[in-house]
Amino acid sequence: MADENPAAMKPLAYLRLLRPHQWVKNGFVFLGLLFGHAWNDPEKLALAISAFAAFCLLSSAVYAMNDIIDREEDRRHPAKARRPLASGAIGVAEAAALMLLCAAGGLWLAIGHAGSAPWIFFAYPALNIGYSLGLKHVVILDVFIIAAGFMLRILAGTLGIGIAPSQWLLLCGLMLTLFLGFAKRRAELNALAGEGGSHRRVLEHYTHALLDQMIVVAASCTVVSYSLYTVSEETVALHGTADLIYTVPFVLYGMFRYLFLLHRRGGGGDPALELMRDPHLLAALAGWLATTLWLLPARGL
Repeated sequence: MADENPAAMKPLAYLRLLRPHQWVKNGFVFLGLLFGHAWNDPEKLALAISAFAAFCLLSSAVYAMNDIIDREEDRRHPAKARRPLASGAIGVAEAAALMLLCAAGGLWLAIGHAGSAPWIFFAYPALNIGYSLGLKHVVILDVFIIAAGFMLRILAGTLGIGIAPSQWLLLCGLMLTLFLGFAKRRAELNALAGEGGSHRRVLEHYTHALLDQMIVVAASCTVVSYSLYTVSEETVALHGTADLIYTVPFVLYGMFRYLFLLHRRGGGGDPALELMRDPHLLAALAGWLATTLWLLPARGL
Protein backbone atom coordinates (compact mmCIF):
# COMPACT_ATOMS: atom_id res chain seq x y z
CA MET A 1 0.00 0.00 0.00
CA ALA A 2 1.44 3.39 -0.98
CA ASP A 3 2.46 5.77 1.76
CA GLU A 4 0.08 8.60 2.39
CA ASN A 5 1.25 11.96 1.09
CA PRO A 6 1.91 14.18 4.17
CA ALA A 7 1.20 17.35 2.21
CA ALA A 8 -2.15 16.01 1.06
CA MET A 9 -3.05 15.07 4.65
CA LYS A 10 -2.32 18.55 6.05
CA PRO A 11 -5.77 20.05 5.32
CA LEU A 12 -7.42 17.07 6.99
CA ALA A 13 -5.17 17.51 10.03
CA TYR A 14 -6.14 21.18 10.27
CA LEU A 15 -9.80 20.24 10.04
CA ARG A 16 -9.42 17.61 12.76
CA LEU A 17 -7.74 20.22 14.97
CA LEU A 18 -10.80 22.47 14.63
CA ARG A 19 -13.20 19.59 15.45
CA PRO A 20 -16.16 20.76 13.35
CA HIS A 21 -18.30 17.86 14.59
CA GLN A 22 -18.36 19.67 17.94
CA TRP A 23 -20.12 22.65 16.40
CA VAL A 24 -23.43 20.88 16.99
CA LYS A 25 -23.08 22.00 20.63
CA ASN A 26 -23.44 25.60 19.46
CA GLY A 27 -27.03 24.78 18.54
CA PHE A 28 -27.87 25.91 22.09
CA VAL A 29 -27.74 29.42 20.60
CA PHE A 30 -31.03 28.77 18.77
CA LEU A 31 -33.08 27.81 21.84
CA GLY A 32 -33.98 31.45 22.44
CA LEU A 33 -35.50 31.75 18.97
CA LEU A 34 -37.54 28.59 19.48
CA PHE A 35 -38.96 29.34 22.91
CA GLY A 36 -38.96 33.12 22.52
CA HIS A 37 -41.37 33.08 19.53
CA ALA A 38 -38.78 34.76 17.32
CA TRP A 39 -38.04 32.11 14.70
CA ASN A 40 -39.88 34.13 12.04
CA ASP A 41 -38.09 37.37 12.89
CA PRO A 42 -35.47 37.83 10.11
CA GLU A 43 -33.35 40.25 12.14
CA LYS A 44 -33.13 38.03 15.20
CA LEU A 45 -32.58 34.95 13.05
CA ALA A 46 -29.65 36.67 11.32
CA LEU A 47 -28.17 37.66 14.69
CA ALA A 48 -28.55 34.11 16.01
CA ILE A 49 -26.86 32.65 12.93
CA SER A 50 -23.97 35.07 13.38
CA ALA A 51 -23.75 34.14 17.06
CA PHE A 52 -23.68 30.47 16.08
CA ALA A 53 -20.89 31.09 13.58
CA ALA A 54 -18.94 33.15 16.14
CA PHE A 55 -19.16 30.33 18.67
CA CYS A 56 -18.07 27.81 16.05
CA LEU A 57 -14.91 29.81 15.40
CA LEU A 58 -14.27 30.53 19.08
CA SER A 59 -14.84 26.94 20.14
CA SER A 60 -12.43 25.72 17.45
CA ALA A 61 -9.86 28.22 18.72
CA VAL A 62 -10.35 26.82 22.22
CA TYR A 63 -9.90 23.23 20.99
CA ALA A 64 -6.67 24.23 19.27
CA MET A 65 -5.46 25.97 22.44
CA ASN A 66 -6.28 22.90 24.55
CA ASP A 67 -4.41 20.63 22.16
CA ILE A 68 -1.36 22.89 22.30
CA ILE A 69 -1.37 22.92 26.11
CA ASP A 70 -2.19 19.22 26.55
CA ARG A 71 -0.14 17.74 23.71
CA GLU A 72 2.29 15.91 26.01
CA GLU A 73 -0.49 14.39 28.11
CA ASP A 74 -2.42 13.51 24.95
CA ARG A 75 0.52 11.48 23.66
CA ARG A 76 0.07 9.13 26.64
CA HIS A 77 -3.69 8.75 26.08
CA PRO A 78 -4.92 5.74 24.08
CA ALA A 79 -7.29 7.79 21.90
CA LYS A 80 -6.04 11.38 22.16
CA ALA A 81 -2.60 10.32 20.92
CA ARG A 82 -4.09 10.36 17.41
CA ARG A 83 -4.92 14.06 17.57
CA PRO A 84 -3.00 16.19 15.03
CA LEU A 85 -0.66 17.87 17.52
CA ALA A 86 -0.05 14.84 19.70
CA SER A 87 0.67 12.68 16.66
CA GLY A 88 2.94 15.26 15.06
CA ALA A 89 0.75 15.73 11.99
CA ILE A 90 0.99 19.49 12.48
CA GLY A 91 3.32 21.68 14.51
CA VAL A 92 2.69 23.99 17.43
CA ALA A 93 3.31 27.13 15.37
CA GLU A 94 0.78 26.06 12.74
CA ALA A 95 -1.81 25.22 15.40
CA ALA A 96 -1.22 28.56 17.16
CA ALA A 97 -1.67 30.48 13.91
CA LEU A 98 -4.93 28.68 13.17
CA MET A 99 -6.10 29.27 16.74
CA LEU A 100 -5.47 33.03 16.48
CA LEU A 101 -7.17 33.21 13.09
CA CYS A 102 -10.31 31.50 14.42
CA ALA A 103 -10.33 33.62 17.58
CA ALA A 104 -10.00 36.84 15.60
CA GLY A 105 -12.77 35.82 13.21
CA GLY A 106 -15.09 34.79 16.01
CA LEU A 107 -14.59 38.01 17.98
CA TRP A 108 -15.01 40.10 14.82
CA LEU A 109 -18.37 38.45 14.21
CA ALA A 110 -19.32 38.87 17.87
CA ILE A 111 -18.57 42.59 17.95
CA GLY A 112 -20.22 43.60 14.72
CA HIS A 113 -22.81 41.04 13.77
CA ALA A 114 -23.94 38.82 16.67
CA GLY A 115 -26.09 41.04 18.85
CA SER A 116 -25.78 43.58 21.62
CA ALA A 117 -23.84 41.57 24.21
CA PRO A 118 -20.33 40.95 22.82
CA TRP A 119 -19.08 40.45 26.37
CA ILE A 120 -20.59 36.95 26.22
CA PHE A 121 -18.21 35.99 23.44
CA PHE A 122 -15.21 37.45 25.25
CA ALA A 123 -16.24 35.63 28.43
CA TYR A 124 -16.23 32.29 26.60
CA PRO A 125 -12.51 32.16 25.69
CA ALA A 126 -11.60 33.76 29.03
CA LEU A 127 -13.50 30.99 30.83
CA ASN A 128 -11.75 28.34 28.76
CA ILE A 129 -8.32 29.85 29.29
CA GLY A 130 -8.90 29.64 33.04
CA TYR A 131 -10.09 26.07 32.60
CA SER A 132 -7.08 25.01 30.55
CA LEU A 133 -4.54 26.71 32.83
CA GLY A 134 -5.68 25.04 36.04
CA LEU A 135 -9.39 25.09 36.81
CA LYS A 136 -9.85 21.78 34.98
CA HIS A 137 -7.98 20.16 37.88
CA VAL A 138 -10.51 21.34 40.50
CA VAL A 139 -12.99 18.55 41.19
CA ILE A 140 -16.68 19.39 40.51
CA LEU A 141 -15.79 22.96 39.52
CA ASP A 142 -14.35 21.53 36.30
CA VAL A 143 -17.79 20.27 35.25
CA PHE A 144 -19.51 23.50 36.29
CA ILE A 145 -17.13 25.42 34.03
CA ILE A 146 -18.03 23.13 31.12
CA ALA A 147 -21.71 23.82 31.86
CA ALA A 148 -21.01 27.57 32.04
CA GLY A 149 -19.78 27.48 28.45
CA PHE A 150 -23.16 26.14 27.35
CA MET A 151 -24.98 28.74 29.43
CA LEU A 152 -23.06 31.47 27.61
CA ARG A 153 -24.34 30.03 24.32
CA ILE A 154 -27.91 30.22 25.61
CA LEU A 155 -27.38 33.81 26.76
CA ALA A 156 -25.93 34.75 23.36
CA GLY A 157 -29.13 33.46 21.73
CA THR A 158 -31.45 35.22 24.16
CA LEU A 159 -30.05 38.25 25.96
CA GLY A 160 -27.61 38.94 23.12
CA ILE A 161 -30.29 39.20 20.43
CA GLY A 162 -32.96 40.97 22.45
CA ILE A 163 -34.92 38.01 23.86
CA ALA A 164 -35.44 37.94 27.61
CA PRO A 165 -33.88 34.67 28.85
CA SER A 166 -36.44 32.45 30.52
CA GLN A 167 -35.49 31.27 34.01
CA TRP A 168 -36.90 27.87 33.06
CA LEU A 169 -34.67 27.71 29.99
CA LEU A 170 -31.58 28.61 32.01
CA LEU A 171 -32.43 26.06 34.71
CA CYS A 172 -33.08 23.23 32.25
CA GLY A 173 -29.94 24.12 30.30
CA LEU A 174 -27.80 24.09 33.45
CA MET A 175 -29.12 20.73 34.61
CA LEU A 176 -28.71 19.13 31.19
CA THR A 177 -25.15 20.33 30.72
CA LEU A 178 -24.16 19.23 34.22
CA PHE A 179 -25.56 15.80 33.38
CA LEU A 180 -23.47 15.66 30.18
CA GLY A 181 -20.38 16.92 32.01
CA PHE A 182 -20.51 14.33 34.79
CA ALA A 183 -21.32 11.62 32.23
CA LYS A 184 -18.19 12.67 30.33
CA ARG A 185 -16.07 12.21 33.45
CA ARG A 186 -17.70 8.81 34.07
CA ALA A 187 -16.88 7.75 30.50
CA GLU A 188 -13.27 8.87 30.96
CA LEU A 189 -12.95 6.75 34.09
CA ASN A 190 -14.42 3.79 32.21
CA ALA A 191 -12.07 4.19 29.26
CA LEU A 192 -8.87 4.64 31.25
CA ALA A 193 -9.49 1.68 33.60
CA GLY A 194 -7.87 2.96 36.78
CA GLU A 195 -5.21 5.10 35.08
CA GLY A 196 -7.33 8.27 34.84
CA GLY A 197 -5.09 10.34 37.08
CA SER A 198 -2.13 9.89 34.75
CA HIS A 199 -4.12 11.33 31.84
CA ARG A 200 -6.43 13.83 33.54
CA ARG A 201 -5.41 14.83 37.05
CA VAL A 202 -8.93 15.64 38.26
CA LEU A 203 -10.00 12.03 37.70
CA GLU A 204 -8.00 11.09 40.79
CA HIS A 205 -10.75 12.74 42.85
CA TYR A 206 -13.70 11.08 41.13
CA THR A 207 -14.99 7.57 41.67
CA HIS A 208 -17.59 5.62 39.73
CA ALA A 209 -19.96 5.68 42.69
CA LEU A 210 -19.60 9.43 43.23
CA LEU A 211 -20.13 10.24 39.56
CA ASP A 212 -23.13 7.93 39.38
CA GLN A 213 -24.77 9.87 42.21
CA MET A 214 -24.05 13.21 40.56
CA ILE A 215 -25.37 11.92 37.23
CA VAL A 216 -28.59 10.71 38.86
CA VAL A 217 -29.12 14.08 40.55
CA ALA A 218 -28.44 16.06 37.36
CA ALA A 219 -30.57 13.77 35.19
CA SER A 220 -33.46 13.86 37.64
CA CYS A 221 -33.30 17.65 37.90
CA THR A 222 -33.23 17.93 34.11
CA VAL A 223 -36.36 15.82 33.62
CA VAL A 224 -38.25 17.35 36.55
CA SER A 225 -37.41 20.96 35.68
CA TYR A 226 -38.33 20.48 32.01
CA SER A 227 -41.56 18.67 32.91
CA LEU A 228 -42.55 21.44 35.32
CA TYR A 229 -41.73 24.01 32.65
CA THR A 230 -44.10 22.42 30.15
CA VAL A 231 -47.08 22.61 32.55
CA SER A 232 -46.34 25.90 34.32
CA GLU A 233 -48.89 28.70 34.06
CA GLU A 234 -46.21 30.99 32.66
CA THR A 235 -45.46 28.55 29.83
CA VAL A 236 -49.11 27.99 28.97
CA ALA A 237 -49.71 31.74 28.89
CA LEU A 238 -46.62 32.43 26.75
CA HIS A 239 -47.13 29.71 24.17
CA GLY A 240 -50.91 29.44 24.32
CA THR A 241 -50.81 25.69 24.80
CA ALA A 242 -50.62 23.14 27.58
CA ASP A 243 -49.56 20.42 25.12
CA LEU A 244 -45.79 20.79 25.47
CA ILE A 245 -46.09 18.05 28.08
CA TYR A 246 -46.16 15.65 25.12
CA THR A 247 -42.52 16.45 24.38
CA VAL A 248 -41.41 15.02 27.74
CA PRO A 249 -41.27 11.37 26.54
CA PHE A 250 -38.65 12.35 23.95
CA VAL A 251 -36.53 13.96 26.69
CA LEU A 252 -36.88 10.88 28.88
CA TYR A 253 -35.98 8.51 26.06
CA GLY A 254 -32.93 10.57 25.13
CA MET A 255 -31.69 10.67 28.73
CA PHE A 256 -32.22 6.95 29.25
CA ARG A 257 -30.55 6.13 25.94
CA TYR A 258 -27.53 8.24 26.88
CA LEU A 259 -27.25 6.41 30.19
CA PHE A 260 -27.45 3.10 28.35
CA LEU A 261 -24.63 4.14 26.02
CA LEU A 262 -22.58 5.29 29.01
CA HIS A 263 -22.96 2.10 31.04
CA ARG A 264 -23.35 -0.62 28.41
CA ARG A 265 -21.74 0.59 25.19
CA GLY A 266 -18.66 2.45 26.42
CA GLY A 267 -20.03 5.80 25.22
CA GLY A 268 -20.85 9.11 26.88
CA GLY A 269 -17.43 10.71 26.51
CA ASP A 270 -18.35 12.97 23.61
CA PRO A 271 -22.00 14.15 23.39
CA ALA A 272 -21.56 15.49 19.85
CA LEU A 273 -20.21 12.19 18.53
CA GLU A 274 -22.83 10.18 20.41
CA LEU A 275 -25.58 12.27 18.88
CA MET A 276 -24.27 11.90 15.34
CA ARG A 277 -23.64 8.17 15.43
CA ASP A 278 -26.51 6.87 17.55
CA PRO A 279 -29.85 6.70 15.66
CA HIS A 280 -31.85 6.50 18.89
CA LEU A 281 -30.47 9.80 20.18
CA LEU A 282 -31.02 11.40 16.78
CA ALA A 283 -34.60 10.12 16.71
CA ALA A 284 -35.27 11.43 20.21
CA LEU A 285 -33.91 14.87 19.31
CA ALA A 286 -35.76 14.96 15.99
CA GLY A 287 -38.99 13.85 17.65
CA TRP A 288 -38.67 16.47 20.36
CA LEU A 289 -37.88 19.25 17.89
CA ALA A 290 -40.59 18.28 15.41
CA THR A 291 -43.23 18.00 18.13
CA THR A 292 -42.21 21.33 19.65
CA LEU A 293 -42.26 23.08 16.27
CA TRP A 294 -45.63 21.52 15.46
CA LEU A 295 -47.20 22.63 18.74
CA LEU A 296 -45.84 26.17 18.80
CA PRO A 297 -46.71 27.27 15.23
CA ALA A 298 -50.20 25.84 15.74
CA ARG A 299 -50.64 28.52 18.39
CA GLY A 300 -49.42 31.39 16.26
CA LEU A 301 -45.63 31.33 16.61
